[in-house]
Amino acid sequence: MVTNPYTPYQAYEVEQQPNLRAVLMRYVRNWPWFVLSLLLALAAAYVYLLYQPPVYKVQASLLIKDEKKGISDQSLMKELDIFTTSKVVENEMEILKSYTLMDRVVNNLGLDVRYYHPTNTFKQEIYNDSPIRLIVEKPEPQLYTEELELKFVDGKTVQLNGQNYPVNQSIKTPYGQLRVFTRKPISSKLEPVIAMVSDRTGTVEDYLKNLKVEPTAKQSTVLVMNLEERVPDKGEAILNQLINEYNKEAIVDKNKEASNTLSFIEDRLGLISGELSSVEKEVELYKSTQGITDLSVQAQTFLTTVKENDTQLNEVNIRLSALEEVERYVQNQSGDKGVAPATLGMSDPVLMGLLTKLSELELKRDELSRTTSPNNPLLQSLDSQIKTMKTSINENIQTMRQQLTRNQNQLMTNNRRMENMIRTVPGKERALLNITRQQAIKNGLYTYLLQKREETALSAASAVSDSRTVDAARTGSKPVKPVKMTIFMIFSLLGLLIPVGIISAKDALNNRILRRSDVEEATQVPILGEIVKSRQIAADNMIFKPRLQSVIGEQIRALRTNLQFLRSDPHKSQVLLFTSSISGEGKSFISLNLGASLALVDRTTVILEMDMRKPKLHKSLHIENRAGLSNYLIGEATIDELLRPIIGYENYYIITAGPLPPNPAELLSSPRLAQLFDELKARFDYVLVDSPPVGLVTDSQLIAPFADATMFLVRHDHTPKNYLKMLDTLYKENRFQKLSIILNGVGEGESYYYSYSYGDYYSRGDKKPRLGGA
Repeated sequence: MVTNPYTPYQAYEVEQQPNLRAVLMRYVRNWPWFVLSLLLALAAAYVYLLYQPPVYKVQASLLIKDEKKGISDQSLMKELDIFTTSKVVENEMEILKSYTLMDRVVNNLGLDVRYYHPTNTFKQEIYNDSPIRLIVEKPEPQLYTEELELKFVDGKTVQLNGQNYPVNQSIKTPYGQLRVFTRKPISSKLEPVIAMVSDRTGTVEDYLKNLKVEPTAKQSTVLVMNLEERVPDKGEAILNQLINEYNKEAIVDKNKEASNTLSFIEDRLGLISGELSSVEKEVELYKSTQGITDLSVQAQTFLTTVKENDTQLNEVNIRLSALEEVERYVQNQSGDKGVAPATLGMSDPVLMGLLTKLSELELKRDELSRTTSPNNPLLQSLDSQIKTMKTSINENIQTMRQQLTRNQNQLMTNNRRMENMIRTVPGKERALLNITRQQAIKNGLYTYLLQKREETALSAASAVSDSRTVDAARTGSKPVKPVKMTIFMIFSLLGLLIPVGIISAKDALNNRILRRSDVEEATQVPILGEIVKSRQIAADNMIFKPRLQSVIGEQIRALRTNLQFLRSDPHKSQVLLFTSSISGEGKSFISLNLGASLALVDRTTVILEMDMRKPKLHKSLHIENRAGLSNYLIGEATIDELLRPIIGYENYYIITAGPLPPNPAELLSSPRLAQLFDELKARFDYVLVDSPPVGLVTDSQLIAPFADATMFLVRHDHTPKNYLKMLDTLYKENRFQKLSIILNGVGEGESYYYSYSYGDYYSRGDKKPRLGGA
């Protein structure tokens, strides 16, 4: 690798500045685009808000009154919700968000059909204000994809998408079997209504997504329901109807046990009523046939005693029958809810408590199974508790059966003893006693069942829900969507990001040199100087004048100063070659003004227009290109004949290219080229050579051996980055003597440092006129 044999002096501190300044200045320079994009974004946000209907938040609250619901505070573990197995409030939340309840709400309120009034911006949904209600009887698939425009022709006719149909009748349309039900009188003066029918399942799922149910606090049993809806009246109706359906379902669950008990009592009443009627007929028939009107005191005593004994025996039999019902219920392993046994005549508090707990566990399991899968750990835990509870009930039943059986045997023994005593009574009285005893027993049992039926019916009629509405559904005063400030902020951010994205994309797709770091990363060639982009360049490209006070003037002076670091012998003349990778990078501009700067410090300077393919120097200086270097190289002219002074500058001369030859490369290979440089170095301190681009032709490489140093021009936002690889190769192969880079046309953020520093220096410096100098 070839190392840099020299270190050009750099007076700039721009390399120590972060690249962030250059990037920001690039954006700042394009501030009109940012302002325009921001204004367009704000206008787009305003238009967007015009077409967005407001969305309101509807809220209702519900109190779960059951004392067993909520989070128990008996222990710290339960308060912290650790190792707790009951999540009743959470179950109620899931029930409120269940598909079944919402499906009933949608069906009862007809939410699968929406009604709109067209406006200039968006379709305004109406609910209570709709004069009609569309009932879908047999839909067709296209009903869910098209809008139905309803126009009112008169009080009995409506126009559906151009077709007239009668109202309040079942009509057959291309969209299926429909019915247009009028909610209030209609006429042709009413505004048309647009109806949109959606699928029932999709409608229910959409409302469930928008519904939020959550407790007000961790240990609270008050549930707050929130729903976002465009029509406030509609949202309030949905939440109120949802609460009603929830309460109805809770009451139905509570009345199932009472219903089963009533059914059992009705069956027993029917049986006892028939037996009682038969016994009464037997008493009537026996008395009439035997002529019995009264019984003896002894027979009456026996009758009283036997009746009491038989009453007790029947009560025992009823309890045994009830135990059989309970046993069948417990042994039922199907898990079906709603078959709770009748507990008529049951007085054992232990068994009643166990049955109550079993019923509660089954109700909880039924509620939980609606919202969870069979594999849910909570559901499996409830099944285990139910199984354990049934085992305990079975053990209690066996114990009670044994006790009741003993009582039954004892009462039957007493009956047999009393019957033996009754046999001492005359046969007629004994027969009447038996018949009358059966009548009294059946009558007492019938009266007992009637009493229990009324008690059970009263309990069912007085059943209320375990919840209470704390706050009915109400709508907030301000819409929650769209949030205007947020929308404007988002659009404003997009309005600022779009120009940034465009500029960044442009920079990313741009393969040209944009900043000094691009050159430093791609090549090891040292940078001799930088020339900022000038907005006021003269038509002749000659801007360097005496006493020029500008950024570009100071940069040319700095470049002139740096030339001393390229000299190998300060007493000899110096040949400087100016080339670039492509055309238009400023070789002619830099060489011409650098020569002017050298001439102004009393350095004899000549500039050679050696770009014999597209010469530009003579045009910039308004000099005719009659005879020039091409004439000298073919031996038709001498240097004295070709030297032409540049007007306005002493010690500054130019040799133009002359007539364009057909073979510039062959002409530059002439031996007279060496003679040309020898003669010029003998007469001038500096010889500046404006040569063709090295990336296009080989002319510069033919001239390179005669140059003491080579200035390679790289222009900001013009030179392709891939040409820097070629420049690095030329540097490593040492094809040019003391190859250096001059950055030309540095603009935007890269030029900010120079413009600020020099401008500030001249504005605050001494305003007295400077004496001489360049």
